[in-house]
Amino acid sequence: MAVVVLAAALVGLLVYGVATHGTDTSLDAAVKKGQRPPAPGKTVSLPSLDGNTRESLARLRGKVVVLNFWASWCGPCENEAPLLESAQKQLARTGAGTVLGVTYKDDPVDSRGFVKRYKITYPSVNDGKLQLAPKFGTDQLPETFVIDPRGRVVALSRGEVDAGFLNSAIAQAQGAA
Repeated sequence: MAVVVLAAALVGLLVYGVATHGTDTSLDAAVKKGQRPPAPGKTVSLPSLDGNTRESLARLRGKVVVLNFWASWCGPCENEAPLLESAQKQLARTGAGTVLGVTYKDDPVDSRGFVKRYKITYPSVNDGKLQLAPKFGTDQLPETFVIDPRGRVVALSRGEVDAGFLNSAIAQAQGAA
């Protein structure tokens, strides 16, 4: 009898652990319902890949931000890099905002190589200590969150983005101002 009770308790703890430590999908649910939840982690300040500056979502408030979590070892991240660079050029041309790349579990040397290889001009920061990614529920790559000028998430993609998603999400974020 004691073995059965102990086994049931262990199974209960396992279920609880899996349920409470999975991907945080609260942003996903809110955005799917048409809500615009505040972007988490606005006060987190991360170092640029060159280590000379720092960036935060709070500093970018008032602009559209296409927040993209990526890594140099991520194949889909390579596929979407040209689209994100195109979005950066569009946002920079109009002064409406920026793409902000955030590396995830990536060596800074490899990240800088990726930036050079794909001629990325948008700012990228190093989240080596995972200070920002978990706040967005990010645990797979790539993941992209489009944030309006008021600091609210208007669209997200947990996977590789395409031009249709980016164009629609950026237009939505610009219209939400």
